[in-house]
Amino acid sequence: MRRVKLAPSLAAVIALLALVVGVVAGRATAQSAGGSGGGSGGAAAGKRVDVIIKASDSSFWQTMLAGASKAAGDYGLQVSLFGPTSETDVNQQVQLVENSISRGVDAIVLAPNSSTALNNVIERARKAGIKVIIADTQVTTESDGFIGTDNTKAAEQAGRRLCELTKAAGKDSGDVLIESSVAGVQVLENREEGFRSGLGSCPNLKVVGPRYNNNDINTAASQVNDALTANPRIVGVFAANNTSGDGTARAIKDNNAAGRIPVVSFDTDPQQVAALRDGTLDTLVVQNPYFFGYQGVVEAGMAVVGTAPPRNLDPGAVLAEKSNMDTPEVQALLTPPTAKAP
Repeated sequence: MRRVKLAPSLAAVIALLALVVGVVAGRATAQSAGGSGGGSGGAAAGKRVDVIIKASDSSFWQTMLAGASKAAGDYGLQVSLFGPTSETDVNQQVQLVENSISRGVDAIVLAPNSSTALNNVIERARKAGIKVIIADTQVTTESDGFIGTDNTKAAEQAGRRLCELTKAAGKDSGDVLIESSVAGVQVLENREEGFRSGLGSCPNLKVVGPRYNNNDINTAASQVNDALTANPRIVGVFAANNTSGDGTARAIKDNNAAGRIPVVSFDTDPQQVAALRDGTLDTLVVQNPYFFGYQGVVEAGMAVVGTAPPRNLDPGAVLAEKSNMDTPEVQALLTPPTAKAP
């Protein structure tokens, strides 16, 4: 199985998770007689945690909510789930954090839609004594912990893989299109940078783009269609997120280009998984948003009981292809549980 080798390793993550779960659950033994260390017996039991994702309309972020809900049940925290309608709605996300401050919650787990636009509200939350755990996208202000994929390293692997796929298609030179979502988002910029670096193993391939689709599948499909029509030198596509992948798959199908123009895409919504199975997409870079949510709530629990969470925890990523997508490990990542914000 092709894997993106990111630190820490899966074994290290599991070991660390066991340690931090012990802190959240186990301190109850010393503080309250008869505490079981799990469920309502945990040290953080009853603490209020708001989980705010990037977009309520995305299955990726709904999987993060499912992980958060599971951790809430496991350790007895009162977790509420929120998210703006779209990843482009930064103002709505700021308002959701403001609402959490007004309610006086103990902690917030936040997947921010901007590395900078939420800094002020994050700072206000922390000044109010609220612990803030960041997921997926680093911010440029202080927080109490971070969980997220090393997107640069993952995208380097994506670039190397697309290089291999274009060679396998008999094309050693040409243009490679980057189809992305929103300009100025740090996660996407890291992916674009990493992809360019990885594609350097094929020096005769030239990157064109990125084109930004404002997180809209129809726009992505139209942009890729236009690019394929206007530029016959395009020999591959890198789609930087799920909406970009969905739109690219549609354009590849419309142009009967499956098998001729390979596509590597980040993320794994149901449309992407179907496109991987039918060969419209060749490779998916699979993250673990369930872990973002579960570990985010665990770290929130650690923080509110006075134990410092890990400062930077990366669960790693996996490359999924048609050849390995039905293996148990990959299938669990491709078809995870989901939950929705009310």
